[in-house]
Amino acid sequence: MDTAENTTVAIRKKNSKLKQSVLDFFVSLYNINQFILRFFKEAFVPPFELKEVMRQCYEVGVRSFTLISVTGFIVGLIFTKQSRPSLSQFGAESWLPSLVSIAIMRALAPLVTALIASGKVGSSIGAELGSMRVTEQIDAMEVSGTKPFKYLVCTRVLATTITIPILATYTGFVGLVGGYLNVSMNEGTSWTAFMEQVFEPLAFTDFVASLVKSIVFGFTIGIVGCYQGYNSNKGTEGVGKAANGAVVTAMFLVFIEEIIIVQMTGWFR
Repeated sequence: MDTAENTTVAIRKKNSKLKQSVLDFFVSLYNINQFILRFFKEAFVPPFELKEVMRQCYEVGVRSFTLISVTGFIVGLIFTKQSRPSLSQFGAESWLPSLVSIAIMRALAPLVTALIASGKVGSSIGAELGSMRVTEQIDAMEVSGTKPFKYLVCTRVLATTITIPILATYTGFVGLVGGYLNVSMNEGTSWTAFMEQVFEPLAFTDFVASLVKSIVFGFTIGIVGCYQGYNSNKGTEGVGKAANGAVVTAMFLVFIEEIIIVQMTGWFR
């Protein structure tokens, strides 16, 4: 009897934990939706914090410029170098610029930029807002009559949504420069000939899809980082969790959005 009772109690505890986990999931989903709706309600209603938006654009863009430059160049150089042996087996080295342009403009430039921004910008936003929540600075702003959500959240989300597409475009250009360097060293192709082959296989749909990806990725990174930091708790431990959660969640959502947008873009080609 004791064994049967213990088994029954264990099963009940497991069921209770499962129900609580499912409930917590839906509660979190509801809170996230409310957070996003609150952003759209407050972001486009006066007064507009344009100075803070510009400052955040500087923090997101200029502070990430060096890392984006190095990473984009290396991605273009390494991708070209790794693709060459496969094409050379079929005597198709002349297709290399077209292959590089398709890979970088359609996928690598927005994705690489978003992943770097998730790690650098997302964690920074999560940690900054988390520390402000833990030290009760946000509570003090609410008591003083200001609107901390508009000033802290809306400005950062708008900044990432605006800046990430610009950084992705720059990453694509730097990646093409890296690809050209490898092609020029091996085939002696001129810059003009390389660029003609780069733009030949690209269509208007490719540029639109890349832009849409970058905007969606930027919004995701900003809203996730702000949500994690704005709702953090448990002291300094909560700040660390907010920063870590911002990075992990943003990267996961970026990959999911990449799959969805690629599938949707394929329907228009």
